[in-house]
Amino acid sequence: MSDSYQIVDIILPLETSEDEQARRKKISRKLRIKPDRIIELRLQKHSIDARKAQILINLRFEVGIDEKLPEYDSPQPKYNSVPQDAKQVVIVGCGPAGMFAALRCIELGMKPIILERGKDASARRFDLRPIMKGEVNPESNYCFGEGGAGTFSDGKLYTRATKRGPVRDVYETLVAHGAPVQIMTDAHPHVGSNLLPNVVKALRGSILEAGGEVHFGAKVVEFLLDSSGKKMAGVTTEDGKEFTGAAVILATGHSARDIYKLLDNKSILLEQKPFAVGMRVEHPQPLIDSVQYSYERGIERPRILPAARYSLATKVDDRGVHSFCMCPGGFIVPAATENDEVVVNGMSLARRDSPYANSGLVVTVEPQDTLSFQKEHGVLAGIAYQRDLEIKASVAGGGEQKAPAQRVGDFIRGKQSSTLPETSYFPGLTSARLDEILAHDISYRMKIGLKKFSNQIRGYDGEEANLLGFETRTSSPVRIPRDPTTLQHPIVENLIPCGEGAGYAGGIVSAALDGMKCAEAVER
Repeated sequence: MSDSYQIVDIILPLETSEDEQARRKKISRKLRIKPDRIIELRLQKHSIDARKAQILINLRFEVGIDEKLPEYDSPQPKYNSVPQDAKQVVIVGCGPAGMFAALRCIELGMKPIILERGKDASARRFDLRPIMKGEVNPESNYCFGEGGAGTFSDGKLYTRATKRGPVRDVYETLVAHGAPVQIMTDAHPHVGSNLLPNVVKALRGSILEAGGEVHFGAKVVEFLLDSSGKKMAGVTTEDGKEFTGAAVILATGHSARDIYKLLDNKSILLEQKPFAVGMRVEHPQPLIDSVQYSYERGIERPRILPAARYSLATKVDDRGVHSFCMCPGGFIVPAATENDEVVVNGMSLARRDSPYANSGLVVTVEPQDTLSFQKEHGVLAGIAYQRDLEIKASVAGGGEQKAPAQRVGDFIRGKQSSTLPETSYFPGLTSARLDEILAHDISYRMKIGLKKFSNQIRGYDGEEANLLGFETRTSSPVRIPRDPTTLQHPIVENLIPCGEGAGYAGGIVSAALDGMKCAEAVER
């Protein structure tokens, strides 16, 4: 590394962390140079350490010593037009896996054709309003449509998928298409449900401008296989159109249950896999802030601090109990894909300024837990398990997307809640015995987990804490197998299972990385 260019990590108290002079003074001491030799600082990473009473800020800087830093080229979308005779690749699904697969196809000189059952992000937004009043559009909702399930559920980008591929490339691509530049430096980056739709539309714009295709309202209902049934040539959509290509990348997301049924009906190999179910837990955000930042309730949170988040995990017997998709300053939303179901999920706007904090709270479900559904549903038993719980939630809620709910303390004690706290969930709540609706092996583990979590976060089981049923779409209960080298299905050639719905990702970033890998597999 050049003597004039250094990367330095420092720690500052919250009160001085934004002070340029304090930053330079700390860096100069660490480098053992005079402060006036520091010509330029460029922030690389920013994270908060609130484990002790004094909140500390961890900062990483690029430091220019005696001269300015090299020019930083802000990410810009740069995609060459695909050749006229380019290899065509059919991509089923326009979520992060499908969109990033398409962009990588373009970079590799192939023509992507994306087929999305739902609507574009702008039109899709209008279909979210009726859900709040109890009417679900099965093809356009919080799960289906441009950008996938993440478009209107916060856009969290923090991931443990750093070994799966170039995470920074994903961030740079999002920034180039309008995401806040802060995602490049924040320890727990997110885009926000109000900003992500425009990012998604810009991604689509790059695909179309380079010569790719994106078709909305294009629900796939049939696979085009050769006479042996072991080679994929393309797909047929509900309106009778056929789309063919050198390969089919199947990136449909975890809620496209009809695709799993179609695969099963075609005797295309599927496997059961573990998943998780549970509830959304909701608290006042000031409660979480006061505990996580160690100050008295009622004191206003310093503006420099974001709405506090948490991550909780334990094991009860042999099963994990953990928080999932925590949304500080967020809202709970109805995420059902059918009118006879109730499914809850969380989202936040970019500002994260709602007075509520919510999180999924789930327990691991193993394939053997679905035995009662296997005789009728076979390998799709996990889906039947999910749907059974979602229908029970709808019945207990009383219809119109009202969610069954129970105070945390009442859930632990096993009693009906006579009243329920205020909530961000717009369709409304109905008091119900969630502890009885859930299977016993889920319910009792959840009770033990909640007691443990209440020892970690004071007030977690208090009167203001509410549970809403049910969080069932954490991940797919089915895996579509693929060869670890070619990424093709082990039996059906040219079929490439991809992303969260196929069982190979668990969020926006990991899905995007898997989409890129799948495009590279087609090129090979």
